Amino acid sequence: MSLDKIELLDIPKITDTRGNLAVIEKNTIPYSIKRVYYLFDVPSDSFRGGHSHKEQLEFLIALSGSFTVKLDDGKSKKMFLLNKPNKGLLIPTGVWRELEDFSSGAICLVLSSGVFKEEDYIRDYDDFISLKRT
Repeated sequence: MSLDKIELLDIPKITDTRGNLAVIEKNTIPYSIKRVYYLFDVPSDSFRGGHSHKEQLEFLIALSGSFTVKLDDGKSKKMFLLNKPNKGLLIPTGVWRELEDFSSGAICLVLSSGVFKEEDYIRDYDDFISLKRT
């Protein structure tokens, strides 16, 4: 998939005077969720990610605060600011990602299509670029 086609997706939201409720169900994302994890208390000068997946899809949501996601498909790069809990970023397979510029109190929720398998990760950028060329 080209980075041109990657964009922030709306998460259905129900609003009333008591506050908002965001709902992820049915076809909000195009896969069954197998793993949920979240990043929090990330120092503002740190970064997370720094890998790609061979098979796993991930949907990232800024539940609180903000952070930047840098995507790289081996040909082009694109950046996304996540700062609304009713918007998410679907990252397809074969895309390198880095998360940075975490605001104070930022929480990144990740909904993954697979359970953790180390062999699904490409953790070296040079290896990632080599695989993209083949």
